[in-house]
Amino acid sequence: MIPCANPQAQYLSYRREIDEAVLRVLRSGAYILGHEVEAFEEEFAAWLGTPHALGVASGTDALHLALRALGVGPGDEVITTAFTAVGTVAAIELAGATPVFADIDPVSCTLDPEAAAAAVTSRTRALIPVHLYGAAADLDPLLALASRHGLRVVEDCAQAHGARYKGRRVGTFGDFGCFSCYPTKNLGALGDAGILVARDAALADKARRLRQYGWDNGRLSISKGVNSRLDAVQAAVLRVKLPHLDADNSARARLAGTYRAGLDGVGVSLPFERVGDAHVFHLYTVRSGRRDALRDFLAAHGVETRAHYETPLHKQAAYVGVTGASSLPETERASRESLSLPMYPELRDEEAAAVIEAVRAFAADG
Repeated sequence: MIPCANPQAQYLSYRREIDEAVLRVLRSGAYILGHEVEAFEEEFAAWLGTPHALGVASGTDALHLALRALGVGPGDEVITTAFTAVGTVAAIELAGATPVFADIDPVSCTLDPEAAAAAVTSRTRALIPVHLYGAAADLDPLLALASRHGLRVVEDCAQAHGARYKGRRVGTFGDFGCFSCYPTKNLGALGDAGILVARDAALADKARRLRQYGWDNGRLSISKGVNSRLDAVQAAVLRVKLPHLDADNSARARLAGTYRAGLDGVGVSLPFERVGDAHVFHLYTVRSGRRDALRDFLAAHGVETRAHYETPLHKQAAYVGVTGASSLPETERASRESLSLPMYPELRDEEAAAVIEAVRAFAADG
């Protein structure tokens, strides 16, 4: 079976470096925050092109802490998409705020600026655009919307390490950029980890205090915080992988080109790529009106796939009553049609060719 994602393959690619880094931490005696985390924060900020980065326990925590640092809480509404991982909305609720769903653009599958504008009320405090599958959301109209209404913008970059919008890396446009380093991500740890970035020093400092019980330098809680510390082992692993990230993203782009050439005209819609942007292909997600049949056919031919997102959040029991959940037609259509094919830097050319052959065989069967 050709796996849809294969985080172990990346570990094996950098095994010697990772093993040495982990051993370095084990020998150091410093396992939480400390030098490794500080070094990773500095290196990631430099790579991204932003002045401040903060290592946290997960991507969900990054979103939660961003909202808290911005003063978003009970009584406030945050507009986002239901076509995302549950962590996006869980973070809003962890901050005590109320999520509001707006529909997605039918082509990009990211937050539709017009739908978001229609969802704004007097209680709206923030927008969370999700950069999906490795492609940037259309930020300019969303940032303009935020400016008109005095809203904060928190970018969910969990699937988009290195993606660019109009030449600039995502995560550097909003008040905060939030990244997950779950093992399958473009920059993946060997466990849970996340990164929070900001341009404003005061906001970054506030998030840094919130990350660890609201402590000041004397370990006195000057505000009510949480425990969301990045451990040194994960930071060391991420420090190994970060210098390889651009090359790994290039490998993903090359594989995407192989898929594009091989699947053109076979009855599936290929991933959207906005002119002038850089897609980093966290996922290679196609769309088909016969998605379930295609998934079953590929499984029978040794190709693992995933449906991102087969059950959008507004159709899951925990979020059925969320504002906006009653009218998301494009979200529901995408959930019926989307299928992610195998995509990771270590995918071999012959494996990609086998995936293409299987999809083409399905199309030929009618």
